Amino acid sequence: MGDDILSYNGGVALAMKGKECVAIACDKRYGVQNRTIATNFTKIFQYSDHCFVSFCGLATDVQTVSERLKFRTNLYELREQRKLKPVVLYNMLTNLLYERRFGPYFVFALVVGLDPKTGETFVYDSDNIGAISDNVNLATVGTASEYIFGLGELFFKPNMNPDELFEATSQALLNGVDRDSASGWGAVVYVIEKDKITVRELKGRQD
Repeated sequence: MGDDILSYNGGVALAMKGKECVAIACDKRYGVQNRTIATNFTKIFQYSDHCFVSFCGLATDVQTVSERLKFRTNLYELREQRKLKPVVLYNMLTNLLYERRFGPYFVFALVVGLDPKTGETFVYDSDNIGAISDNVNLATVGTASEYIFGLGELFFKPNMNPDELFEATSQALLNGVDRDSASGWGAVVYVIEKDKITVRELKGRQD
């Protein structure tokens, strides 16, 4: 695993689009290099009814950035008196990361969301200094992302329904983490639709 601080605690996350639905998934492992410490460490955080962010990287910075972002989103909703939109959340996160570009947080992030009125879906990713991305169909971050991205492209197809999206996301994530010792030990998958959010836990290899 080397001395890369971003892979020190391991972990991986994946986001994928469907037709009027979007999925985000992460593994549950928390470790210190090759030593597994816990198997219930979630990396996905909810910021409004239809907006979620997943952070991968140094575990202490994951918790710090998630809390600082929560503070800003709460303040936004109090000031603006309206619900947070995925694009606003993404811009807020990239600004937060870019502020610390000379001493950055060691986290990479995925932002997913859905507009409940139009059904438009959003998947964005960012590096640790807040580089912005386009609204993409598929994105991954974390130690197993190079394995999962190829599998995600294989399983992805346009206009998937929620069940197909869950299956594609789950298969890509579980098969990808099998090739990486720094992630795994089960997974959590969120499927976000206009009227509901489905959360499922997956069993993975316990090694």
